Amino acid sequence: MSTPEMPAVARMIDEAGYHGIVVSDHLIYPRELSSPYPSPTGRPFWAPETAWPDGWVLIGAMAALTNTLHFSNAVYIAPARPLLEVAKHVATASVLSGGRVSLAVGLGWMREEYELLGQDFDNRGARLDEMIPALRALWQGGWVSWQGTYYRIPELMLEPHPEEPVPILCGGWSDAALRRTARLCDGWVGAGYALDDAMRYVEKLRGYRREYGRERDPFEIIVGLMEPPSTDLYQRAEEIGITGVMCSPWAGVEDIHAGVHDALKQPAERYRAPIERFAEDFVAKCR
Repeated sequence: MSTPEMPAVARMIDEAGYHGIVVSDHLIYPRELSSPYPSPTGRPFWAPETAWPDGWVLIGAMAALTNTLHFSNAVYIAPARPLLEVAKHVATASVLSGGRVSLAVGLGWMREEYELLGQDFDNRGARLDEMIPALRALWQGGWVSWQGTYYRIPELMLEPHPEEPVPILCGGWSDAALRRTARLCDGWVGAGYALDDAMRYVEKLRGYRREYGRERDPFEIIVGLMEPPSTDLYQRAEEIGITGVMCSPWAGVEDIHAGVHDALKQPAERYRAPIERFAEDFVAKCR
């Protein structure tokens, strides 16, 4: 799917009754890439010329053409950016969309992006731990400030500020990421798993949330399920605590496993039929 088609496709998804869209994040693809991608080959599965539109600009464009659709990330590499920049982008998107955004953060894997943005790659986990409560403080409205180990923001106005708290979710499947999620966040965004594997992550999160005394707090769990779609699959996912399932209505499970993206390179109107068919077969029956 080309970048200019994405807002039009978002409107189709909104009209068909889906809950939301998640967008991914990368800034660049360096010619000299030494950072290992977390895969068996150690190399990204996408071509260097693949377009990665800025997530918050894209969310703003899609929000302007939709009415009820929610937007989040899978995931946004927040600690690669300055704290105030993240706070400003997300707050603005929240206000323009009428509160239809959440922020899903992750550490990322590409050292080159961090270095080009002037941020420290090696302490990114500790900085994210501090960034999460700092963002909540900066979004309160009025005179706000933050004093921590990594971020020191003097008293200032950051407007517009969100009318309601912006949910913060976290990605990653390491124990450190799951603990961060359970301790600090409003939900978790996973990758693609078999249902049994997803269940194991849900159980880990449930245990960590009990450990931190947060088991009764509202909590989202959004994952992809690498199995053929069915109402039974989604009902089983809901029963174990999964609140949202990522899907590509226009791409078959076999295509996703094989990394084949030719099905995504169609004019926007070509997406309407599979979007509506998937909504009729699954979305309407599982809401």
